[in-house]
Amino acid sequence: MASPTRTTKVRSASKRPRPAETREATAPIDRIDKAILRQLQRDASLSNVALSAKVNLSPPACLRRVERLKQMGLITGIVALLNPRALDAGMLVMIGVVLDRSTPESFAHFEKAAAKVSGCMECHVVTGEFDYFMLIRTRDNDSFNQLHAEQLLHLPGVRQIRSFLVLKQVLSTTQFPI
Repeated sequence: MASPTRTTKVRSASKRPRPAETREATAPIDRIDKAILRQLQRDASLSNVALSAKVNLSPPACLRRVERLKQMGLITGIVALLNPRALDAGMLVMIGVVLDRSTPESFAHFEKAAAKVSGCMECHVVTGEFDYFMLIRTRDNDSFNQLHAEQLLHLPGVRQIRSFLVLKQVLSTTQFPI
């Protein structure tokens, strides 16, 4: 009679976070994390070696911290900031929108359509006189007039649109104070 065979299930360590990793991903950020975030806000193209030198960490430790900051949701993307004038989008227009109804459906329909407007860089639900503010980049006055006639006037549920042409950009930044 053969002896019964014992089988042992082995769980893969890569599928389950180790306790230290779980604690680390939810730990509050410290001064080194803040230094990393400040440096990446200034120049996200820094290599890990250059970044680690700027924050006085070894490259492997720096890379682990950057990955943890991503896992925590503090770093949501790495992008290049483009020059709008060089790309023929030098005119910035702020648009205040008032909807004809304040229902969840009318807001949802407007938001879906607003996301498709050419050159729309931002769209925000706001309080006060307007329901939304949109930031749109376009080439010039003529191209904005065309956009207004062909897209903005056809947004669903809109009662009123007010456009504010930006004459001079005094401040625009993507950097959060940390």
